[in-house]
Amino acid sequence: MQKMNRDVLLEMEQEEEDDEDGDIGDVPASKRPFLRPHTLASSLELENIDQMMVSSFGTLENQHDCPSPEFEDFNGKPDSLFFNDGHRRIDFVLVYEDESRKKETNKKGSNEKQKKKRQAYESNLINDGLQLEATRSVLDDKLVFVKVHAPWEVLCTYAEIMHIKLPLKPNDLKTRASAFSNFNWFTKVLQVDESIIKPEQEFFTAPFEKNRMNDFYIRDKDTFFNPATRSRIVYFILSRIKYQVRENVKKFGINKLVSSGIYKAAFPLHDCNFSCPSEDFNCPNERYLLYREWAHPRSIYKKQPLDLIRKYYGEKIGIYFAWLGYYTQMLLLAAVVGVACFLYGYVNQNNCTWSKEVCHPDIGGKIVMCPQCDRLCPFWKLNITCESSKKLCIFDSFGTLVFAVFMGVWVTLFLEFWKRRQAELEYEWDTVELQQEEQPRPEYEAQCTHVVINEITQEEERVPFTTWGKCIRIALCASAVLFWILLIIASVIGIIVYRLSVFIVFSAKLPKNINGTDPIQKYLTPHTATSITASLISFVIIMILNIIYEKVAIMITNFELPRTQTDYENSLTMKMFLFQFVNYYSSCFYIAFFKGKFVGYPGDPVYWLGKYRNEECDPGGCLLELTTQLTIIMGGKAIWNNIQEVLFPWIKNLIGRYGTVSGSEKITPRWEQDYHLQLMGRLGLFYEYLEMIIQFGFVTLFVASFPLAPLLALVNNILEIRVDAWKMTTQYRRMVPEKAQDIGAWQPIMQGIAILAVVTNAMIIAFTSDMIPRLVYYWSFSVPPYGDHPHYTMEGYINNSLSFFNIADYKNRSKGNPYTGLGNHTTCRYRDFRYPPGHPQEYKHNIYYWHVIAAKLAFIIVMEHVIYSVKFFISYAIPDVSKSTKSKIKREKYLTQKLLHENHLKDMTKNMGFLAERIVEAVDNNLRPKLE
Repeated sequence: MQKMNRDVLLEMEQEEEDDEDGDIGDVPASKRPFLRPHTLASSLELENIDQMMVSSFGTLENQHDCPSPEFEDFNGKPDSLFFNDGHRRIDFVLVYEDESRKKETNKKGSNEKQKKKRQAYESNLINDGLQLEATRSVLDDKLVFVKVHAPWEVLCTYAEIMHIKLPLKPNDLKTRASAFSNFNWFTKVLQVDESIIKPEQEFFTAPFEKNRMNDFYIRDKDTFFNPATRSRIVYFILSRIKYQVRENVKKFGINKLVSSGIYKAAFPLHDCNFSCPSEDFNCPNERYLLYREWAHPRSIYKKQPLDLIRKYYGEKIGIYFAWLGYYTQMLLLAAVVGVACFLYGYVNQNNCTWSKEVCHPDIGGKIVMCPQCDRLCPFWKLNITCESSKKLCIFDSFGTLVFAVFMGVWVTLFLEFWKRRQAELEYEWDTVELQQEEQPRPEYEAQCTHVVINEITQEEERVPFTTWGKCIRIALCASAVLFWILLIIASVIGIIVYRLSVFIVFSAKLPKNINGTDPIQKYLTPHTATSITASLISFVIIMILNIIYEKVAIMITNFELPRTQTDYENSLTMKMFLFQFVNYYSSCFYIAFFKGKFVGYPGDPVYWLGKYRNEECDPGGCLLELTTQLTIIMGGKAIWNNIQEVLFPWIKNLIGRYGTVSGSEKITPRWEQDYHLQLMGRLGLFYEYLEMIIQFGFVTLFVASFPLAPLLALVNNILEIRVDAWKMTTQYRRMVPEKAQDIGAWQPIMQGIAILAVVTNAMIIAFTSDMIPRLVYYWSFSVPPYGDHPHYTMEGYINNSLSFFNIADYKNRSKGNPYTGLGNHTTCRYRDFRYPPGHPQEYKHNIYYWHVIAAKLAFIIVMEHVIYSVKFFISYAIPDVSKSTKSKIKREKYLTQKLLHENHLKDMTKNMGFLAERIVEAVDNNLRPKLE
């Protein structure tokens, strides 16, 4: 490659480009001489980074005389992670397509522009101290791989700029023996074999400072910075190096170069082949160990090697898998209790008195129910709902109430114990004071053109927009989010209209045999058919809206321009979760709290949109339909996500391998093997969190209607951990390691769900199930003065819970009355608590109704107060940080300060002693001639 000179860059500065308007990475050079990495450790901004780097790498004015990398031949070592000299480690790889090898096209001028930008960018990388080596592809000679190496001086300088914590001395704190250490033999089979994955040595650490380099535990300069830290530093540099100055505007950053096609990819390397250990003695085998002990199906029962995951992929991915593993462990307890409650209902379903009455030919078989829609719906016998009433007995039982209360306590225990576990990981992984390290996003820095006065430091600093501009952006973003939420609500209304319309069709088309002996009619009632089809359509609409809104949410967040990557992800998290909450849960909220609640009565029904008669629930309530909706959405989502996560990257990689089959017999280097893997993307982990949080909502918000939800979630999560591990280890390129202190905005979201779950489950039991009306009947209306039975019983409940309606009282507003299947009956029954025809207050709510309403409200108040009181007590009793962890943090801080202080004193004493000797020597030399 030719040498870059000043004339070429000057030509690029004057070049007119139509496709660069609004680039990420544009900043007026007159306003900001160079991009300064900000820190949160101090309110003072760093001075011009050019001045900081002059002593190490030379001035930026000399950058045009710096040569681009020369081409090197592949040395035939497929597992090598080093340059051809075998000493300089490859910290990052850039891939581009050589313009000189492309076929002639009409875009020759565009290709030349891209080439100049790339050459300028690589020259600036070299001037900033990085070392490059270019190698052509073995399989495709048009591809060029530029390997990037950060020398020791560069790593030290940027480690100080980024406030990276590095080892001072080995940790000498003794670990206390666990109270359960005697039972280690029981859990040993679940542990990772320490002879295969050796435990990491622990160190006391401190933010790196070059002038205190002797204080740090540097045994070997090649291993002092581990590969993850090296990649993170190099990516920080790549994101802030310019490639063009045009019209006083600097353009910079590898992200923009990749998105504009100048580079095809940029990624750190995996360390070996996942299926077998590396044959190169100098290359580690951490990827192989992760695949064997973590991602392989045979390790599905083993605990995760979190320390190795953190070391290989960084703290951000490590904390995700730690959280997912802890959530899965806690689900085991919830699943056991949920299955027990389900079995309780299943075993006692034959003792369900009210279900027996529905199925009895002399009770349910003789009760004629009023039509549930106009014109086409027939009269029908109650016993055709026999099968659904039996299923309802399983879920609508006393065990459901116990399980709802238990889950209210469980979710608090999970959140509190996770905080403790998270605090332990913060200490073990050295992220307690992470906020000092995080740098602004390059996209944010690029727009910092407005000068403001910092209220704290009273010094000038640059921000991307004024206060008024920020208000406008917030208003526009909020409006966009609100529009999409209203769009979801509109789709839910559309589903409701579909349910109302198709129920009439199913009522007319499905068998109308009134004796209920038709097996099809037993299982495929109009309610069941409507519920299943509506749930399936709702699921399809949910997935379509998800795909669209994901792109919209990213566009909105980019426009909002958050400062740091954490701020960016938190902002996107809130937008996406708010949308997903409405999208996934709106249909469930409708069935649970609105369907069948405002229907009027047969002579005076309520109409939706003035046209469609409101839906009614089955005689047993809408609980079974809510269970069906949850099963379809939760199960369908899990199946679709697993198919998407497993098949899509595998098929894409398979296609990629077939595309290079002509060169499959050639030995390919590590960087070329990784290039043909899929790109995870910086938001890849965000979608993994979102998937689990939506599942967490299903498990907690509506668990009173579906006690098997924790079991389904447990099975899914056991597979999810290994699927995520498999795809990261085998199908995706290695992600750029990132630091993370916690799970971010997902923590308050889970806490909000936990609070809301208490309310929703109490209301489901009170208003969706028939538990409260049955209890009111059992304790009040089955015995005198309201009942005729001599003792408390559930006998006669069905007859008592259905009101009478005189068919002759149908009004004209019922829109026609061509009903069928009536026979000689003059009255029909409907699900409500109203006075019968002929009563002075006919069709008004009776005393039973008001008893039930009072009991429901009392139940909600009591259940909420009891659970919230228990939650408050648990939160108070369980501190967020354990006492032992607090002691370790304080002890480490004390020893670290003491170590640095003692070393500083030693240096001062040494210097003072040397100075004293020089003074004594000088005085002696001056006095000796005089004495002589």
